This record gives sequence, structure tokens and C-alpha cells, in this order.
Amino acid sequence: VQLQAYGGGLVQAGGSLRLSCAVSGSRRNINIMGWYRQAPGKQRELVASITAYDSTNYADSVKGRFTISGDKAKNTVYLQMNSLKLEDTAVYYCNRRESGSDYWGQGTQVTVSS
Repeated sequence: VQLQAYGGGLVQAGGSLRLSCAVSGSRRNINIMGWYRQAPGKQRELVASITAYDSTNYADSVKGRFTISGDKAKNTVYLQMNSLKLEDTAVYYCNRRESGSDYWGQGTQVTVSS
């Protein structure tokens, strides 16, 4: 299973970005996809997750600003990030959990400037 994340970049506070995570090599329908982030000096934290049945979960810090969604036909998960804040600056990682295993994509840097 391989995950390819992209879409990060530099954005001003209040702006928006959309991250994408394309999954290949998996045909299992039972899974959970998630976006995590890790800021310098901090632990990696869950930002949002979505199950195969489109049930979503968000960290309190991003509720109302971020939206996770999936396109099953494209086997891709998105993270729409609006109203970005300085504290959203981090490396964002996508994750897939299936059959008791975790798979990670490479990180994509999101930098929010003032």
C-alpha cells in the first residue's frame, strides 16, 4: 500500500489550501483514512479522519475550518483547510489504517504566514 500526499505550500493566515492523498496498492474496502500533522518540537497529532462509510472525526482545533472527504473512485482523500491560522503550520501526513496495519504517506509542508 502506498500513499502519495501533495498540496501543501505557503499561505497567508486566513487563506485556504487543499491537501490530497492518493492511495495505491490496496483493494480493501474496510479502512480509515486520516490526516495527521506534526509541528516542530511537537508530537504528531490527528487532524481529521474518515471511515469507509464516510463517518468523520476532527480535532477540536480544526472543527469548522477543515473538511475531510474521500473520492472512492479515485481512491483519494482530501483535506480542505480554510481560515488557516499560524498554528496550523506543520508537516501534514496522510495515513491509512486497514487490517490492523498503518500506512503513511510522505509529509507535505503547510506553512501559514502572517
